[in-house]
Amino acid sequence: MNNCKTRCRRFLVLVVFMAVMLSAFCPPHSALGKVYIDIDSPAFQKFPIAITDFRKISQQGYQGELSSWFSDTLAKYLEMTGFFNIISKKAFLEDQKQAGLTVESIRFADWAVIGAEYLVKGAFQSNGRDITAEFHLFDVIKGEVITAKQYTGKIEDKTEMVRKFAGEILSALTGDEGVFGTKIAFVLKKGQNSDIYTINFAGTEFLRVTNFQSLTLSPRWSPDGKFISFTSYRNGNPDLYVKALNGTKVEKIANFDGINLAGSWSRDGRKLLLTLSKDGNEEIYAMDLSSRNLERLTHNFAIDVSPAWSPDNKRIAFVSNRSGSPQIFTMDADGGDVKRLTYDGSYNTSPSWSPRGNRIAYEGLTNGRFQIFSANEDGSSPLQLTFDNVDHESPSWSPDGRYLVFSTRGSGKHRICVMNANGLNVRILYENVGGCMSPSWSQK
Repeated sequence: MNNCKTRCRRFLVLVVFMAVMLSAFCPPHSALGKVYIDIDSPAFQKFPIAITDFRKISQQGYQGELSSWFSDTLAKYLEMTGFFNIISKKAFLEDQKQAGLTVESIRFADWAVIGAEYLVKGAFQSNGRDITAEFHLFDVIKGEVITAKQYTGKIEDKTEMVRKFAGEILSALTGDEGVFGTKIAFVLKKGQNSDIYTINFAGTEFLRVTNFQSLTLSPRWSPDGKFISFTSYRNGNPDLYVKALNGTKVEKIANFDGINLAGSWSRDGRKLLLTLSKDGNEEIYAMDLSSRNLERLTHNFAIDVSPAWSPDNKRIAFVSNRSGSPQIFTMDADGGDVKRLTYDGSYNTSPSWSPRGNRIAYEGLTNGRFQIFSANEDGSSPLQLTFDNVDHESPSWSPDGRYLVFSTRGSGKHRICVMNANGLNVRILYENVGGCMSPSWSQK
């Protein structure tokens, strides 16, 4: 059965690396390599994975139920990715009371027969507010350990332990750690005012960043995730600010007459793209953040806005109406070699360049609604990703280039949503009736 199942595996194995050293935590029969699976392949199907309740070695002091909490929470995080098929515990054949955590104590045939190709087992012990948890990921077909980790901390750290191992699972199977530790900034409107808030990939840890009692717009993350730039009317004019996330200091960096709108940061964090109207109409500039020197990049009577750097900082995507309607263009970092990318539709805006450099996401008007699209960096192979009868706006890529966050409005609701880069697995992070918009995904 195992040989047949190996031949019938439904996903593409890209690379197998032989490990030279395994954690001392792993049993003697641990797997001797990592399997990286191409989750971007059109042929990819979700990983079938079983997650057992964790064994309670000892539990003193803390009285909460943790055995099923660990397994259910890990399943929730993996399900968020859109890459896993979580097998129901009702299908398990193994006697959980008798089963162990080592390769020798697991009857892998019982897991293969219910369709599991991967298996997670774990154990924990607590003493007062202290807790130690161990996690094991097994390859069911090979009957081997892929990876295992042990975490120690306080009861309050248990979610972070699960989140870390979810990242370990993704790293072991795909080569990327995932985006569980990243955050998304967005604008939340309350009455006539708005402020910047952040939320994480799971839709939790909802935090307020600004409190200006004014209209505050367009958050953009620094590449190290320590700063957010934004535009605010706190002093009457739409000025550009930068705020450190670990403190209260807010610095005004552009306050020219007219608009001062932030674009994306350069990869090294030294430059910031911005749109200024100080010379009579909206033009794109690059600012050196240490000297505050400006370099004007566009020189056109049209409106040029929404600049976004390519990952290598050699090209810039932006929006211009120089062709008669708002469309996506690209140019060199010095403003030269301007090329039009979008030709379908009369209104395309909000470009976001994938960290992988291969796709540009944007919003486009079609059939009276804004939808999210992506296209190759030369404009070829445009692909519509959303289709609901509401407006979908302001796409922003995750740091691994496998997800997009965007906002929606319609039917009396405003939402911040996440989806896989192919348009599948749409998930609501935040929802209200007052207004939430302009999401921006941190790169750390």
